[in-house]
Amino acid sequence: MRRRLVILGATGSIGASTLRVVAAHPDRFEVVGLAAGRDAAGLQALAARFGARRLALAAPNALGIPHGEAALADLAADPEADLVVMAIAGMAGYAPTLAAIEAGHDVALATKEVLVMAGEEVMRRRAAKGVRILPLDSEHSAIFQALQGEAYAPACVRRGGEAPAEGRVAEAILTASGGPFLGRGDLDWARVTVAEALAHPRWAMGPKVTVDSATMMNKGLELIEAIHLFGLRPDQLRVWVHPQSVVHSLVRFRDGALLAQLAVPDMALPIQYALTWPDRAGHGPAAALSLADMQGLTFAEPDLGRFPCLRLVLEALPKGAWTHPILTLADEVAVRAFLAGRLRADRIAAVIEECLAAGPAPFDAIVRRAESIVARFASP
Repeated sequence: MRRRLVILGATGSIGASTLRVVAAHPDRFEVVGLAAGRDAAGLQALAARFGARRLALAAPNALGIPHGEAALADLAADPEADLVVMAIAGMAGYAPTLAAIEAGHDVALATKEVLVMAGEEVMRRRAAKGVRILPLDSEHSAIFQALQGEAYAPACVRRGGEAPAEGRVAEAILTASGGPFLGRGDLDWARVTVAEALAHPRWAMGPKVTVDSATMMNKGLELIEAIHLFGLRPDQLRVWVHPQSVVHSLVRFRDGALLAQLAVPDMALPIQYALTWPDRAGHGPAAALSLADMQGLTFAEPDLGRFPCLRLVLEALPKGAWTHPILTLADEVAVRAFLAGRLRADRIAAVIEECLAAGPAPFDAIVRRAESIVARFASP
């Protein structure tokens, strides 16, 4: 029987990779619903190609497609779905994720802001409903695969009866490509342009995630995501820079063993693993990694002086979960302003730092605070 999918974020890079997997396995998957941000024509074209019966958009449109947060949440809760792929960028993925969980659907999650903002609530609801959160990020997929065992299970899929996998972990190491500025000796964040920040050397991603990768804020948010997905403590998590993007993450167990997951840098592979879990597909749409691809792999600790956004996350994590929504919401407001040409790149970290210094606040208050700081920095 084919697994029935709803894909939110269908016209983005994760959506495109997901549909590559679907096209490679027509006997395993059926697309019942698709959603996107504002590309109504693109969404309709995908629906015609993959036979999706229900559509939704975040933005109003002239084609009569249901739109807005309620439409996205309603599609995520579609009773025909078996698995909801959540690839909507930023805060917009929060309500649909909760709607999918409440409907009893497993969620393949790429929208890291959902867990960063409200990881404790999302994981509590996941456990109460008995559904699974399957990670789509290559780094979290690598950790997820390393934690699989007959006698124990990762927190994100544990339903009871299995022993906690996290008790066997000494440390989990997330790898980072380092982005476009890793080897740039004359790096001056005040002079970094939007085009430079969007020129990622390894991955094709949406603009917000690409800028976060350039500042290494993306890796900081992934640390928070790993805390919730896998039940890990901040002191069990590390970041190492690995420019080749072949080793996607590693887990060192308490017995001394170090397990790593290696693959070519292609998002179709972790997506396919999530969609077929607990099985593995017999083939895939991405090239296989050869031994020749593993020559000259390098690793280094990140330079926190060059990447202040990552430093801010590492300093904030021991202070508690109240810092998590501030980190992601302040970053989202600042990056949006940077992409719009209203904020210099060096002030992205400054916005986050000021928001953290102001202390805990509700989500909407954090956003208003960040917008006020951006307005102050953007004024002549």
